[in-house]
Amino acid sequence: MEVKITLSGKGNGSTYPRLSFFLCILLYFWVLFNPVNGYSMKHCRIRESLNVSVLCDGRNLNAVPADIPLLVTSVNIAKNNISQIKSEDFKDLKFLKMLIMYSNRISHVENGSFSDLVALEQLNLAFNKLTSLSDQMFKGLDNLTVLQLENNHISSIASSSFQLLFSLKVLNLTSNKLHCFKELKHILQLPSLLKLFIGNNSLNSLQSQEISNRSIGLTELDLSRNPLEIFSVTADIFPYLKKLDLSFCGINGSMEWDVADRYFLSNVSSLDLSGIHMSLQGIGSVLQSINFSLASLGLDKIGKDNLINVACHIPTLKTLRLQCNNFSSVSDKLLQSCTQVTDLDISGNNITDLSEAAFRSIKDLKTLRLGYDGLSSVPNATRNLRTLKNLDLSHNIIKTLGCSDFSNLKRLEKLYLNNNLISNLEGCVFLDLRALNSLTLRRNRILNLGEAFTKGLQHLKSLDLGFNKLTNIRTNYFKSLRSLEDLALYDNEIKTLEDGAFVGLAKLKNLVLLNNVIGKSEIRGAVFKGLRSLKTLNMASNAIKYEKDEQLQQPPFTDLSSLENLYIFSQHYTKYMRQSCLPSNFLEGLNMLSEFQAGNLHIAYLHPDTFIHTPQLLSLDISQNFFHALSPELFHPIPKLKRLTISKTELESLDFLIEANLTQVRFLKVRQNKIKWTNETVLHSLPALTLLDMQRNPFICDCRNAWFVQWAESNSQTQVAYAHDYPCSYPDDLKDTKLLDLDTHSCSVDLGIFYFISTTSLVLLTLLGSFIYHLLRWQVVYAYYLFLAYLHDSKRRNRQTPHQYDAFVSYNTHDECWVVRELLPELEGEQGWKLCLHHRDFQPGKPIIENITDAIYRSRKTICVITHRYLQSEWCSREIQVASFRLFDEQKDVMILVFLEEIPDHQLSPYHRMRRLVKRRTYLSWPRAGEDTRVFWQKLQVALETRDWPAEENPILTGVERQ
Repeated sequence: MEVKITLSGKGNGSTYPRLSFFLCILLYFWVLFNPVNGYSMKHCRIRESLNVSVLCDGRNLNAVPADIPLLVTSVNIAKNNISQIKSEDFKDLKFLKMLIMYSNRISHVENGSFSDLVALEQLNLAFNKLTSLSDQMFKGLDNLTVLQLENNHISSIASSSFQLLFSLKVLNLTSNKLHCFKELKHILQLPSLLKLFIGNNSLNSLQSQEISNRSIGLTELDLSRNPLEIFSVTADIFPYLKKLDLSFCGINGSMEWDVADRYFLSNVSSLDLSGIHMSLQGIGSVLQSINFSLASLGLDKIGKDNLINVACHIPTLKTLRLQCNNFSSVSDKLLQSCTQVTDLDISGNNITDLSEAAFRSIKDLKTLRLGYDGLSSVPNATRNLRTLKNLDLSHNIIKTLGCSDFSNLKRLEKLYLNNNLISNLEGCVFLDLRALNSLTLRRNRILNLGEAFTKGLQHLKSLDLGFNKLTNIRTNYFKSLRSLEDLALYDNEIKTLEDGAFVGLAKLKNLVLLNNVIGKSEIRGAVFKGLRSLKTLNMASNAIKYEKDEQLQQPPFTDLSSLENLYIFSQHYTKYMRQSCLPSNFLEGLNMLSEFQAGNLHIAYLHPDTFIHTPQLLSLDISQNFFHALSPELFHPIPKLKRLTISKTELESLDFLIEANLTQVRFLKVRQNKIKWTNETVLHSLPALTLLDMQRNPFICDCRNAWFVQWAESNSQTQVAYAHDYPCSYPDDLKDTKLLDLDTHSCSVDLGIFYFISTTSLVLLTLLGSFIYHLLRWQVVYAYYLFLAYLHDSKRRNRQTPHQYDAFVSYNTHDECWVVRELLPELEGEQGWKLCLHHRDFQPGKPIIENITDAIYRSRKTICVITHRYLQSEWCSREIQVASFRLFDEQKDVMILVFLEEIPDHQLSPYHRMRRLVKRRTYLSWPRAGEDTRVFWQKLQVALETRDWPAEENPILTGVERQ
C-alpha cells in the first residue's frame, strides 16, 4: 500500500494542526493494521515490464486464483481445469485490460462476474464448455473491443447479452452450435462491430429482411463451414463489407444465392468460395454479384476448371487462389483470361504437366505459388516471367537445378525451394537473379555448395540452408554475397570450417551453425575473419570441448567486435570426457557481448577472468553444468548484468552473490540445484531483483528458512516464482508439506509489545513535532543555527584565523541588482574594500550553511541589506542569525545593518536579536529617491573603518535612532 499526499500553499493557522493530527492518526493505523502487500502468488507468477501481467496458464487450477494483485493489467489463466466463473473472482480489478481463459472447462459464468472490469479490452473464453450466453454475462465491459468465444457449445444467446458492449470491434463465435441467424440480430447492430466470425456453426440461412432494416458496420464476415441453404440480401445492409468468407458453405450443392442488386456488395474486395457446395451456375451468379471491387478470390477445392474463366473476367481481380483442385495438368488455355492477376496460388494440385505457356498471358504476375504440386523439376513455365517477385516451389520432388531454370527472372526477390530433393548446386543456377534478397533451401539433400554463391546474388540478404547434408564450409563459399545479413546453416553435418569460410560477408548480422559436429579446432579467428557486423552467433549443439586448464593461443572471436549474442550451449557429450572447461580467454574480443548462453557444457569451473573481456554483458546462462560453487570474482567484470540463470547444477549455496557486486540483476533463476536455505544477506546484495526462481531445490523446513518464508510472502519488490509450490525435503515428517506453510512463530520472540511501544512513541513524537513546528518553529530553527555558529566560533577562536575579507554582504537575490550596481562599485571600486559575495566567493560543492559561516568569520564586518524579501528568505535569516551571534558573543562591532526599505517593528519580532540590536543601536538607511547618496556612502565607509573596538563603545557614526 502506498499513501501519497501532496500539500501546496502555506495554509492558515487552524487548518494545519488538524491536517497534521489527521496524518499522524493515519500513519498510526497504517503501521499497526495495514497488511503488507506481497509480491508472491500461490499458483501464478507475475511478469512486470511496462504493464503488470499475471501468468497462471497450465497450472492445473480448479478455480480463479484469489490473490491476483489489484493493479494487474493482464491475466492469463489458460489451459487449466476451471469449470465456472464466480461473481467475486475478478472483484476490484479496475485496471485489467486483457483476460485470457481459453482451454479450460468453463460451463457457467455467474451474472456480473465481469462487472468490475471497467478497463477490459480483450476477453478470451475460447475452447471451453459454454452452452449459452445470459443477459448479464458481459455487464460492465463497456470498453471491451475483442471477444473470443470460439470452440464452445453455445446454442443460445440472450437478446441483451451484448447490449452494453458499445466498444466491441471483433467477435469470434466460430465452431459453436448456433442455428438461427435471427439470434444474432442484436449482435449485428452493435455500433462499433467491424469483424464477425461465425464459421462452423449450424446456420442454414442468411436473409437480410430477418436481420436488419438498416445498414450494418461490418467490414469482415466469416460464414465458412455453415450448412447455408440461402444467402439472401434484398437490402443494402452491408455497405462497408470488404471481406466475405463463404468457404465450404451449403449442403450437396443446394446453396441458393439471392443478391437483389449487384451494388449491395460492391465494396467486397476479398471473397473466399473454397469448397462451397453450389452449382456451377450458382457460383457464377455469386461472381457476377461481386465484380466491382473484388481483388482477392479463393477457389480452393472447387474442382471446376471452367470457373477460372468466369473469375478472371472480373476486371479488378488481382489475387487468385486455386489450391487443391486436382489440376493434374495446366494448359496454356486454363489461365488465358487471367491477364490482370498479380498473385496466383495453384499449390497442392499434384501437377504433372505444366504447359510452358501456362502463365504467358499473365503480363504482370508478381507472386506464383507452386508448392505441394509434385514437380520433379523447375517448370519451363516459370522462365521469362519478367515481373515475378515471389516464387514458391517448396514441398515438391525437385532433384536438380539447371542453369536456365531461373533465366530472366531479374525482378525476383523471394525464392522458396525448401523441402525438395536437391543434392547439388551448379555455379550458374542463380546468376540471373539479380534482385533476389531471400533464398530458402531448407530441408534438401545438398552435399556441396560448389560455386553457387561465388558469383551473382549481390543483393541477397537472407539465405537458409538448414537441414541439409553439408559437411564442410570451404574458403570463399559465400564471397559474392556482399549484402547478406542472415545465414542459416543449422542441422547439417558440418565438421570443417576452413579459414576464410565467410569471406565477403561484411554485412552479415546473424549466423546460425546450430546442431552440427563442429569441434574446438574449427572455431578460429581466421574462420570468422571479416565478420565485423555480426550481431548473433549460434553454435549450440556442436562438439566444442576444451581440456581442463587449456589456454587458447588464438582466441576464436577476436574479430567479432560487434557481436552481441553468443550461444554455445549443449555441446555433444562423449563417454570419454566426464568434464570439459571454458578457457579463460575464450571470449576475448567480445567487448559488445550482451547475451551469453553456455549451458550444458559439462564444465565444473569458470576462471575468474572468464568475463573480463565482456563488460557489457546483460544476460548470462550457465545452467546444466557441474558447479558446486562459484567465485564472486567471476562476476566483478560484468557489473551491468541483469539476468542470471544457473539452473540444474550442483550449487549448494548462493553465498557467492554477497560479494559478486551484482547490483543490477533483475532476474535470478537457480532452479533444480542443491540449495537447502538462503539468508537475508544474499538477497539484500541484489537490490534490483524483481524475479527469483528457486523451484525444485531441497529446502529444509526449519528456522533457518524462517526469514526467507516471511520475505517471500511479504516483500513488495521481488517476486519469488511459484514459491507456494516449494516442497520440504527435511525433516522427514514435513516432506509432504510446502516451505511457505512453515510455522515461523516459534522462530522469533513475540515482538508485539515492542511494536506497540514503538508505534505509540512514533505517534507521540509526531504530535509533539507538529506542535513545535506550528508554534515554535522559528525559535527552534534560530536556536539550531545559533548552536552551529557557537561551534564554528569556538573553532575559529582556537585557530585565530586572519580575516580574508573586509566585509561579507548578506542580501536577498531580489536585491542583487542594488548590490551589483550601487554597493559593489562604491565600496570595491571607489573605497577599495574587499567584499565577500555569495554568488561570487562561495566554494562550489560545499554545504551552504558552512559557506555562510566561513564567510562571516573570515570577514571583519557583515553588511546586512535589509528588505521585506530579505526577512522572508530562509538563507538570509540564517546569515543574520550567525552574524548576530558573532556580534553578541565577541562583543565587537562586526555587524552593519543597511535598510533599503522601511521595516515595522512587528515584522522584526521573529528575529529577536536583530530587534534588540535595532532598538538600542543605530543603523543606515538608503536615501529616498532624489536624495543625495554621498552622505550614506561616507557613513558606510566610517562604519567599515572601525576596528576591533568593543561593540557598545563604537556605535555606527550616523543614522536614525529607533526607539
